[in-house]
Parts: sequence; C-alpha cells; structure tokens
Amino acid sequence: MPLDLPASAEAPWVTVRAAPTCPRCFGTLRPPGAWSSAWRCGVHGDVLPFTARRPSTEALDVVRKDSRVPFWVPWPLPPGWLVTGFGDAGDERDGTRAGVVALSGPSVTLGPADLVVVAEEPGMGLGAAFAGLDAPDPGPGFDVGPPNAKVDTVGHPTSLWWVESLSDRAAYVGEAMGNWLWVIGWPAEAGCMVELAQLSLRDLREQDQELDLPFGAYSPRLGDEP
Repeated sequence: MPLDLPASAEAPWVTVRAAPTCPRCFGTLRPPGAWSSAWRCGVHGDVLPFTARRPSTEALDVVRKDSRVPFWVPWPLPPGWLVTGFGDAGDERDGTRAGVVALSGPSVTLGPADLVVVAEEPGMGLGAAFAGLDAPDPGPGFDVGPPNAKVDTVGHPTSLWWVESLSDRAAYVGEAMGNWLWVIGWPAEAGCMVELAQLSLRDLREQDQELDLPFGAYSPRLGDEP
C-alpha cells in the first residue's frame, strides 16, 4: 500500500501524483464509482483524467510507459532552458492518449518564458485547453495559408499554424505521427522562438537515445503543484 507522506518527507524515488483534472478545462473530476467506471467533469462529461507530474526521471518513466502518443521535447534545448514537468491524460485500460512536456527558460525579451509541447489524439482537448480554446480541436480552416512555423519531428519537417488564443500566450498547432502537435508559449512574445528557432523535437518514448534532460522547478502552467 502506498504511503501518504507530507511533501517534506517524500523520498526522492517517490513519483507524486496530483489530483486528476479534466484535460479540457483543468476542472475537478468526479472519480469512478459504483454506477460508472469513468472519470466525469461537470462541464465536459466523461473524460480521461489528466495528471500533472513534477520533473524527474521517475516521472518520465511513468508517463512514457504505456503512451500511445509521443512525448516531444526540443533537443537540443535552447540555451538556458530546462524541462519543468510532464503531464498525461489517459487510464490504465486505454493508455496515455495525450501527453505534455513543460519547459521554462529565458524569453526573447526580458524575463522568463514557458512552453508546453502537447501531443494528443483528436478530440482529447488538452492542447486547446492550454491555448484557452473552448473546442477540443483547432477546427476546420486552421491550416489555410502557409504555415507560420516549422519544426523537425524525428527527422520529418512538420508545419505549424498560429491559432488565435488568449492574449497572454502564443499557440501553434500541426500534425505529427497521426496526432495533433501543439506548442504553446507564455508570454505571447515566446511565439518568436517557435517561429525562428527551428526546433528539432525528439520523442521521449524512444529508449535508444542518450538524453541527459536538465530539470528545473515545477512549471505552474501544468496546474497546482503535485
């Protein structure tokens, strides 16, 4: 039986789980009960629970174990940037069907910046939630016109289009390996890095790679600290 330890007493090898939230709005969920095996959001109905995790090798091992979607990380990281958390939406029956890697570092202007890189199956709504959108997917017509940015995903050039989001952030979306790929940055000026840095993304599920990830403090963009 797992021990419920206060944060100050946690052993370094313990992977701490936050309370699951809705992947579409980050609201509280009603857990499965006698009448239903599903997690339920008061706004969005039955959903797969989203769990945020502190940045650590142990958390990475947990999220990538049964994932159906990539866990993308820019590699090499831009100078001064750190991995600041992970998140996954799914369950033991269906595996992880939406995943996020959070990063923090210096912005192109003064001050810090944050990025989240989301890979998800259509309809999950996690990337849209980070962008502050109501619909679960970017919607028809988002890719009309030339792309606003391009990234490399495991050797494949991938186009990203800017989508209108909340004014304090910049959001881009495209498709990679049959899943949505979202890159959302705070503040809005962080979009300059997405458009100009020519990021190369690696899938953290791949075990045959030597990536010594530098971890930083937990990103508040993932929600309350677990």
